[in-house]
Amino acid sequence: MVSKSPTNPLVMAAQALFYGLFAVIIAIFSTWPDYVHLDGDRSLIKLSFSYHGEPVGECRERSPEELAKLAPNMRVAKVCPRERSPIRVKVDLDGQPLFEGSAPPAGLSKDGASTLYRRFEVPAGEHLVSVKMNDNARIADFNLVREEKVTLKPAQIMVIDVRKDHGGIFFE
Repeated sequence: MVSKSPTNPLVMAAQALFYGLFAVIIAIFSTWPDYVHLDGDRSLIKLSFSYHGEPVGECRERSPEELAKLAPNMRVAKVCPRERSPIRVKVDLDGQPLFEGSAPPAGLSKDGASTLYRRFEVPAGEHLVSVKMNDNARIADFNLVREEKVTLKPAQIMVIDVRKDHGGIFFE
């Protein structure tokens, strides 16, 4: 049995109507509603990092008796904990708190990187940005600090990141 294409004018008119309706819907939603990234007088600060905290404990040397009890292939003199410290963060803008929180380490053994992403809409202009972090659970206070006066233009995006190879906290 051979299939013939529909040549009925009513079927072709209905098909054209539905294709036209589909094209109109796409055209409407491609231009409406208007998308505004930021208001004209606003800027954006993004706190974004993925960072390994310090180990939660000190490494220690095994005694000769401990080493003798282990299998030969397991005899490593220095033992260090796998678990990493959570990263504590405090961000102030012009002396007022903007964010305070913590990022736990990833992984079943809590030995992965701590990851944090937050965004803050702020007024454009000159601001004093203060970022304090603690990447070591053995220290009570913040051990990474950066405070800087920045001028944010309207619709500008400033990223706060932390990397040891860049000297700690940096703004970009």
